[in-house]
Amino acid sequence: MVYTIGFGMRSSPDVLSVIERNTAKEALELAEALEQRDEEIRFIDTPTDGRVGMNMLRVLAKEEVGEA
Repeated sequence: MVYTIGFGMRSSPDVLSVIERNTAKEALELAEALEQRDEEIRFIDTPTDGRVGMNMLRVLAKEEVGEA
């Protein structure tokens, strides 16, 4: 299963980068790190739930490790 994160610099709205991660936990760690670098998360696509936001990605990461 692949989680895809689209992101870019807030100051460059026309530039989009995409990174894939294999688990929700890895995707969440990456998205949080990108936000700390002042990158804007433009989308997060999941293999089972479609396009989600950061809060739903947190839920999926917790479910993945059996905490929810």
